[in-house]
This record gives sequence, structure tokens and C-alpha cells, in this order.
Amino acid sequence: MASTPVLNYITFDEFLRHWAAQRPDGLALVEGERRTTYAQAEVLTRQLIAFLQAHGVGRGDRFAWYGKNSDRYFLLLFAAARMGAVIAPVGWRLAPREVGYILADTESKLVIAGEDFVAAAQAVEAGIDNGPAVFEAAAAFAEAAGMEPAASFAQPDPDEAVLQLYTSGTTGNPKGVLLSNRNLFSLRRASRVANMPWDKLDAQDCLLGAMPIAHIGGTGSGPIAVANGIPVHVLPEYTPDGTLAAIEAGTTLLFLVPAAVQFMMQHPRAATTDFSRLKYLMYGAAPMPLELLKEAVKMMPATGFIQLYGMTETTGTVSLLPPEDHDVGGNRRMRSAGKAVPGVRIEVRGPDNQPVPTGEIGEICILSPSNTAGYWKLPEATASTIDPDGWLHTGDAGIMDEDGYVYIQDRIKDMIISGGENVYPAEVESAIYGHPAIAEVAVIGVPSAKWGEEVKACVVAKPGHEIDAADVIAWARERIAAFKAPKSVDVIPLMPRNASGKILRRELRAPYWEGQERQIS
Repeated sequence: MASTPVLNYITFDEFLRHWAAQRPDGLALVEGERRTTYAQAEVLTRQLIAFLQAHGVGRGDRFAWYGKNSDRYFLLLFAAARMGAVIAPVGWRLAPREVGYILADTESKLVIAGEDFVAAAQAVEAGIDNGPAVFEAAAAFAEAAGMEPAASFAQPDPDEAVLQLYTSGTTGNPKGVLLSNRNLFSLRRASRVANMPWDKLDAQDCLLGAMPIAHIGGTGSGPIAVANGIPVHVLPEYTPDGTLAAIEAGTTLLFLVPAAVQFMMQHPRAATTDFSRLKYLMYGAAPMPLELLKEAVKMMPATGFIQLYGMTETTGTVSLLPPEDHDVGGNRRMRSAGKAVPGVRIEVRGPDNQPVPTGEIGEICILSPSNTAGYWKLPEATASTIDPDGWLHTGDAGIMDEDGYVYIQDRIKDMIISGGENVYPAEVESAIYGHPAIAEVAVIGVPSAKWGEEVKACVVAKPGHEIDAADVIAWARERIAAFKAPKSVDVIPLMPRNASGKILRRELRAPYWEGQERQIS
């Protein structure tokens, strides 16, 4: 167990200084052939602070990372968190229009882009008034390496934003979620004090960072590693082969969405991979299908499986189903998202914002020091999500049993999770509207054995027109990221609506979810 002072640390600066002194030769980051120790990370982040300051980025200013997962992104995150700047990672799979929106919304002064994304970043920047300067990541790091490390800098208050992650918006535009040092580290001490076994990590452990860094499930590997003084083995993007190779190389802890677990288990290499060092496989964003879990447990008998529930606005995990509640034969609790982690309170509330009786359905609400302070430049959206008492309303409908286990039933806000990616119907509908043959469109999520959920567009044709499904899908892919575009299109004669004219998505979804235990997969 870490020493007592470490338990009280709440900032990247404290952790980096501590591990640079205690484990100077211990690895902090690994990507390909690059290795960065904690002593090197402490100095390099101060050089990056000098680089950012030299290019006009100061406390409270924003800059962006545009590219795949990278050790360089994490070093920039560490530097931003130490000096009080705000980094915004941009999803590399987004369409140019979506990238442009985020860069403009953040008012970023710089974009640091991966080698394969410089031209795209420059093209997007050209369309933004007073657009950010674009730097290729290797060149930026080479320049920083030649600079004198910042000897002193004004450290931010632990509650100041240092990370801005974008979550798809119900109105078509994504929202910037503001996260601070305290958000990122606030629950760690409670877990350690509660003696949670999965939080007992030592110098021999290694965390795999394979999920996209534009999401909390990917970026969150950085704070976990730094808090424990262990390395993150960074994969530029998830691949089954790369993940299996990293496990054989010594990964002891990783987070994957269930679709990624499935792809890994189906890879030919899985049958011969040595999983003996893998302590915990954490999964979330969708429940693990029982048959897949059985296969995984059979292949990884020494690994503890942990289901996580959370969202960007809660800085990730707020409830957890531990290994001891997993039973390959199946049990009631495996249909749940587990119980609140130490330091978090969860209530299921009704429309009056009061807790409903045990076993009744309501909205899942969270009170936690890891809750975001709000959305960037969106006070109304913030007020509608976080009530005056600090409870964050997730938009998920659920039930809590007498033991505190939470069972998610549906999504109040209609969000679709496909392969771990968040997709909002309004955003997809906006992309499809304008197709010359379409009069109306409604987008729903339908069950998918591969992705958990798939995006389906239900469309009504304009009089005298015929709709070609492939053409609609191609039309959408030109305007939004491919993972958001519909996988299938249903042509229907009339949209189901209520008395006020609102489209009844539940009626559209019903035929596809018949027989399912809940309305998400």
C-alpha cells in the first residue's frame, strides 16, 4: 500500500514530484520503442510547460491534441495539469466538420497533431477565424527538449479545469466537459482506505491504455497510472493483436469495452496467449454478454473481471461490480452495474427529484467529488444536469435493490452506445436531414451481437421519391464520423408520434428489443 502522504495527494504535480523522487527509474509511459521514466517525465513536463508558455498558452488557456493515443498526449496532459492550462483531446475518427467545431468551441491556441493528422488539422484550422497554430507532435517535443525546464509556475487550484473532454450533444453539437485535478484523483483515497483489492497496485504492475483518449475510458488510464507510480503501455489504437501482445509483455490491468473483449477473444492468437500476469480486466460502456464472459473466464481463469459504470461527467467510474459478484453460471447481480464505489453516493430519483422506493424505476443520480463542475460555455446545460445540491442527473433510468446494486433499464436521453462510442440520435438525424429523398428521419439504437448496439435510421420518403438505404448511409458518412452513421435504414410510411407531435422512439425500438431484459444491450 502506498505511503500515507501519497494518499492525500490530489494533483498531477504532487504525484509526478513524488514518483520522480521515489521511483526515478520506474517507467511512466511506454509506446513502441519509446520509454519514459518518472524522473524523465517530471523534467519533460516542465519543458513542455516552457514550450506552451513560449507559444502563448498560460493558465486557463486551451490547446488541443489531434491524433491517436500517444505517450506524448499523456505528457501534455500532465504538463497542462501542472500549470493550469486545459487540454482537449479530439477524436481522430471524427469528421472534419466535427473537429472544426471542437477546435473553435475550445478557442484553442495550439493544436498538437500526430504525424498522420497534421495536414487534416491544418485544413480544419484554415476554416476557423483566428484559428490555432498547428504543430506536429514530434517537432513540438523536439523544440521542448531544447528548452530550459520551467523552474517555477503558478500551479492551479485543484478544482480548476485542466482537461476538456467532449461528449456528444443531444442538440447535435458536442459539449465540453470540464474536469479538474480533484475530479481525476478525488476517489482514490477512499478506495485505498476501504482496502479495495483492485486498487492495490505496486511497481511491478502495468496498465494498458488501449481505449480512445478522447473518452474518459482512455484518458483515465493516465491518472490511474500516475497515482500508483506505474507505467501506461500505450497502444495508438485498439487492435486485438496489439492488446494480446501487451498482455504477454506484462500488462496486469486493462479496461476494454465488451466489443473489444469479443474481438480479442476471437483472435487466433488468444488461444496461445499467456494471461497469467493479467490481474484485472475491467469492462464497461455496455454489459458483458454472459456467453462471452464464460469464454473469457475459461481463457483467463486467474483474472478478476470488474464491470464499471460511469460517464464523462462523473470522470468515469462511480459504480462497480467486483470479481466476487461474477459467476460464469450467471446470477442476478451480473445484470446490474454494481454498487457505488467508496466516496460516491447513488440515488434513483423520480421527476420530483426525490428518491423513489427501493425496486422502483427512476433516474440514476450521482453525488461525488469526481462530478464535473459543468459544461464549457453552456450554463443552461450545466444547470439541467447538476442540481443545486450537486447531484448529477445521468439521464439513465434504473432500479436500485435493497443491497444498493443498480440495474440500468433504459436511457432517458436516448443515447446509443455502439462499440463503446457514444452516439446521439439528434446528431445523426441532423446529418441525414437534407437528403433529397427523405422527408423525416428518426434514429434509434438496436441490439448488435458485435457492437452492443447499432445505429439504425428510420426514414419516411418524400412524395414521389424512393429511398436507397446504401445511399443514405453514404450520405451520412460524408457528414459525420463513420461510427455514428447508420448501419441500417428502415423505410417506414409514417412516423409514430404522441399528441404533441413528438416522435415516439420507443415504438420504433420496440420490435428490435422484444425479448431483451432491458432496452440497452
